[in-house]
Amino acid sequence: MIAPLLNGQMEPKEYFEQLEGKIHQIPYYGERTIAAKTIQEWLLHYRRNGFDALKPKRRSDRGNSRRLSPDDKDHILDIRKESLHMPVSVFYEQLIKRGEIQQNQVSYSTINRLLKKHKLAGRNHISFHPEKERKRFAYDKVNVLWQADLSHGPYIPIDGKMKKTFLIAYIDDCSRLVPYAQFFISEKFDGLREVTKEALIRRGKPTIIYADNGKIYRSETLQYACAQLGITLAHTMPYDAPAKGKIERLFKTIQTRFYPLLKSEPVHSLEELNERFWQWLEEDYHRRPHASLDEKTPHEVFLSQLDHVTFLEDLSLLDSIFLKRAKRKVKLDGTITLEKKLYEVPSQYIGQKIEIRMDEHKVYVFEDGKQAAEAIPVSMHDNARVKRGQSPFAVSEAHQEEGEGHV
Repeated sequence: MIAPLLNGQMEPKEYFEQLEGKIHQIPYYGERTIAAKTIQEWLLHYRRNGFDALKPKRRSDRGNSRRLSPDDKDHILDIRKESLHMPVSVFYEQLIKRGEIQQNQVSYSTINRLLKKHKLAGRNHISFHPEKERKRFAYDKVNVLWQADLSHGPYIPIDGKMKKTFLIAYIDDCSRLVPYAQFFISEKFDGLREVTKEALIRRGKPTIIYADNGKIYRSETLQYACAQLGITLAHTMPYDAPAKGKIERLFKTIQTRFYPLLKSEPVHSLEELNERFWQWLEEDYHRRPHASLDEKTPHEVFLSQLDHVTFLEDLSLLDSIFLKRAKRKVKLDGTITLEKKLYEVPSQYIGQKIEIRMDEHKVYVFEDGKQAAEAIPVSMHDNARVKRGQSPFAVSEAHQEEGEGHV
């Protein structure tokens, strides 16, 4: 603005006439008109003290409120320390309601700046999310702790539609090896069951499984399974993703190293996605040196401690302990209801309360922890044609009637 006058390109009178009423686009402020007197002051400051003289002057009391005295500030801060659970907006309203401040004299921004300066504002304050002391840790033996989590995966074409995938995974805390991981098209427990069974078969049994508070990790089925296998199931504090730093870092590695490969060469099915992922996991991730492992690979570290790995002796046990469990009383017609569907069980269970275990394919009756029978979905059409045996209740009733002299 002052350059044409400073360099003698234009006469002041002519220059100011051209600028009269002209709108200028000013950085940070938008459209403004600038008075001739203001330009003359800028020119004078520049000629006297150079470029620094044109910079905005900071307030000498910057960071301090002109509306609040030191005593007022101390009083408000004392009140705030007793009301840390309140958002600043609510706290400001309470100050006005209690008559501590006047709304037309002290603005919300004034109170907010004061509290921010003393670290008493914002929902990240310790009063909202108390943080325990956090220390980086790592076990020196494999299969002591497995971290578990679920991550959102890429969209893939399934039956002509693009569907979202979910990656369920475990990572060994010591070696950073992935015992097993797989993509699914849902977040249901069926996926976690499959991943956990495969991880136990392939890499042995961990001492601890460490997961967040997601629904599938809180399921009774997983708790029963871990208890029966002698595995401790531990959970992080709610909304504390950093507590599972190693598996979070694994997901980040997958996002930066594996997902870009899918963009250059897309997959066309869930099966292809998993096959490509497992190949990448074994050939790239498990064979790549990690800085946290002193430049050793996860595969090398895990194999070096193979003598510490406890493999399951009876793998058939996994087929029953990961089944979903329920209790049902058998009706007089020999049926039970599960998830709004009717199932038939053997007649010897009529009137009894039985234990049911199930997966997505079959339903079983268990007695004393062992499979005793299979529950079969009821077919009304087939039952209409089946010849029925005499009910034990009918037999007893018939004998009673004969004893009373009835035909």
